Amino acid sequence: MCAALGLCCSAALGQTFENTNVQRYQRQLEQIQQQTTLLANPAVPIGQRALLDYGAYTTISYLSLDDNNRDNHGLRQYDLIGYARLNIDDVQELYARGRLSWLDFNPGDSFDGNGDKFEGRLERAYYRFDLSKAKAAYNGQNVNYDAALQGGRQLVYWGNGLSLVQTLDAVVGVVKYKTVDLQMLAGVTPADTIDVDSSRPGFDNNTHRGFYGAMLSKEIGEHRPYLYFLSQQDYNHSDSKVVGPTITHYNYNSYYLGLGSNGTIGDRLSYGLELVYEGGHGLSNGFTTDGGSFSQAVQTEEQIQAFAGDFRLDYVLDDIHKTRFSAESFFATGDDDRLNSTNTFGGNKSGTKDTGFVGFGQLNNGLAFAPSISNIMAVRFGASTFPLQQSTWTSQMQTGVDLFFFGKVNDAGGIDEPSKNKGYLGFEPDIFVNWQVRSDVTLALRYGLFFPGPGLVDHATRQFLYGGVTFAF
Repeated sequence: MCAALGLCCSAALGQTFENTNVQRYQRQLEQIQQQTTLLANPAVPIGQRALLDYGAYTTISYLSLDDNNRDNHGLRQYDLIGYARLNIDDVQELYARGRLSWLDFNPGDSFDGNGDKFEGRLERAYYRFDLSKAKAAYNGQNVNYDAALQGGRQLVYWGNGLSLVQTLDAVVGVVKYKTVDLQMLAGVTPADTIDVDSSRPGFDNNTHRGFYGAMLSKEIGEHRPYLYFLSQQDYNHSDSKVVGPTITHYNYNSYYLGLGSNGTIGDRLSYGLELVYEGGHGLSNGFTTDGGSFSQAVQTEEQIQAFAGDFRLDYVLDDIHKTRFSAESFFATGDDDRLNSTNTFGGNKSGTKDTGFVGFGQLNNGLAFAPSISNIMAVRFGASTFPLQQSTWTSQMQTGVDLFFFGKVNDAGGIDEPSKNKGYLGFEPDIFVNWQVRSDVTLALRYGLFFPGPGLVDHATRQFLYGGVTFAF
């Protein structure tokens, strides 16, 4: 009986680790989509009385990647994106963007087991009003204060991206006086958001979390220091997971105190720095294996005490190739009794503080490995250039490389895949190409190769290959 229950526990843990492949795929694709969207959908010119801008673009892409179970997944994806923007006097703006996608997997390769599928999503839909621009446009006044309001579905990028980078149905307000800004946020996740807790039933199609916060920043010369408070409220607390004789309930309510700064040092060096403390309360693990048997544990609300940090530098050379060198280091603390760094099932042990950082942000954490930013420390070195400036045909082709080294903060703690009580997780080189072939044609290529270290159970190398062509019309 105990052996059967142990197998049941192992199978359930294995399934939650497999679910993280859905999270990783989503993180990887979102980063690429954001980059190609910026290339294919340039900003609307300002200074016109009323401007209606609309259009569409389509992306045809191929993705091949290896997951942490040594399985390769092949996907052909076809996206049609339509957008419309109404801009009046550069004071008011209405914007909407939707995406239709057909996902054509190789047989048996879909991450969720549902095979090929058609998806439709309203990605952005918001209204924006700017008071200082209204004063200038309608009263001819240039004032040293401002108030702007943007409401609707929008991408919220908080600080340097450690705590929050999410598409939210939100209201974002900014009040500015001279060089001081106060940004305020109140929003909830769309239901189809991929949740950070992949053990929760419906994590990939029924997520409800609220985010509320304020950020104060000030311009000081070429620097903009900031500090913020962000609260995350879990509205999924009615969910439960039944495995064998155990039931796991979910409730993870966190807050984040952050401080940081962005700016430039001289003409060519820019930097970003952010440190975050996470507090709050979350439910402990729903099962225990004390005594050698898999059985129900009493779930208790435990205090969260965790930290994370990110520091990045970019240096641009004075050459026609726009050569850029970059370096970045980030960390997020872990918990030594967590089997999985972000999940409740296999999470923090009852009666202990939870020292594992669980954020809702997004950093450049590689293509092939792409771990959750929890119980992770990493260093990245990068370079990019436009190598063929002499030719009009290739002048907008950018190539680059990133090299990552990964480790654990807490050797005994878990991450988002099976690991050992060792710190070094491996290294990964990535290469990329962004090529604006014509004003309406963009090519994006990505390739990453991860070499696992002794801290991972699986020692097989993993590849990530992406190629996409975007046509705007």
